[in-house]
Amino acid sequence: MRYNEQNIAVLGAGLSGTAAALLLKAEGARVTVLDSAEEKNLLKSTIDNLRKEGVRVICGKAADEDSSTYQMAVLSPGIDPASRLARNFSGRKIDMIGELELGWRFCETPAIAVTGTNGKTTTTELLAQMLNACGQRTIACGNIGKPLSEVARERKPLDVLTVEVSSFQLETTQTFHPSISLWLNFAPDHLDRYRSVADYRAAKLRIFENQTEQDVAVVNAAEALPKIRPRRITFSAYSNQADFRLSNGAIVYQNQAVLRLSDTKLRGLHNIENVMATLAAGVARGLLFEQMVPPLRNYEPRPHRCEFVREVDGVDYVNDSKATNLDAVEKALRSQTKPVILIAGGKDKGFTFAPLRSLVKEKARSTILIGEMAESIRRSWSGAVHSEIANSLADAVERAHVVAKPGDVVLFSPGTSSFDMFKSYADRGDQFRTLVQALPPLDQ
Repeated sequence: MRYNEQNIAVLGAGLSGTAAALLLKAEGARVTVLDSAEEKNLLKSTIDNLRKEGVRVICGKAADEDSSTYQMAVLSPGIDPASRLARNFSGRKIDMIGELELGWRFCETPAIAVTGTNGKTTTTELLAQMLNACGQRTIACGNIGKPLSEVARERKPLDVLTVEVSSFQLETTQTFHPSISLWLNFAPDHLDRYRSVADYRAAKLRIFENQTEQDVAVVNAAEALPKIRPRRITFSAYSNQADFRLSNGAIVYQNQAVLRLSDTKLRGLHNIENVMATLAAGVARGLLFEQMVPPLRNYEPRPHRCEFVREVDGVDYVNDSKATNLDAVEKALRSQTKPVILIAGGKDKGFTFAPLRSLVKEKARSTILIGEMAESIRRSWSGAVHSEIANSLADAVERAHVVAKPGDVVLFSPGTSSFDMFKSYADRGDQFRTLVQALPPLDQ
């Protein structure tokens, strides 16, 4: 028991914090979970379960001001290191690691780690489905599914871990060492948390920090990465200068066509790059294409990612609520072949929508804007496209229904977070889908 009888604080009472607390408790530590939120605003069943397991829980102002002595603190990825709660520990020079790092210290299974501004979840799911179908036991975990600390505590027999890793998780790693890393793409995001784009990029680059020459990095050929130690396998849907590339409607590797685009259920070149990265990771694991291709053909995309919802009066409605940054909106727009009525907007994350101006002018007939950023986006796109502001998502869908013409697509691709109006991007997408399903034909 590595942490036996040590006093350890876990910052954050969410999914990751709970997983870290229970792992530490199982390892003999005296655990305290601290959360700045008032207890009445936290999930009662979670708090009750922690206390039942002998974990002390401190909430609200008392958590921010706790002065107890601890040997270590574990930071949940959702807790900003600059928050008052975190600074209470860093200011006292208490050793602080992240939940991902904690889980890794108890894992004896090699890991494939997936990062990128967009496409992480789809690629992690693709990898897990493919590997399991090929007889390599794995679980999709980390930033999706189970936190790594929960996987470590369960100790199930696995051949490899398939771990989605965010910048928030990577910024607090120390020994995390994937044998295969995937760098899908990079675009500005999370500037409400990071001081600059450079800081955000530096956090993501930590995925390569502990890799050696014996490891593999699967990287997007369009990315200008610094020198890294692992062997590279490259991919690109836009360039021929890559190990995995596109040719005549098929993914090609070393001049061999391995998968026709028409055989997959995924739309858009950004998703084809996710498939390429998955195949590259499989090659690094020693798999053959005849093993890998069938499960990739069968993969069904999850909701909220360029999800076709319904056709009404000759207009397609597409739910891309997962688009929480500009790069995701760009990819969604570029994948459309019909005139677009774009619904966008949401929480102010500290960036401007101006970089999309020329693409929106090219692809969109009209835009309907919602949320905190609505007025800012309208100013950014002024003169490029007709924009109007809706007072709710329901209002936006109704406006789109009225303005859209047969042959158009109404694309809901917000480009930023949902927390100004919704519980999550999934809640936002579910509400959009429900609103679209309720639309009557205009001639009724």
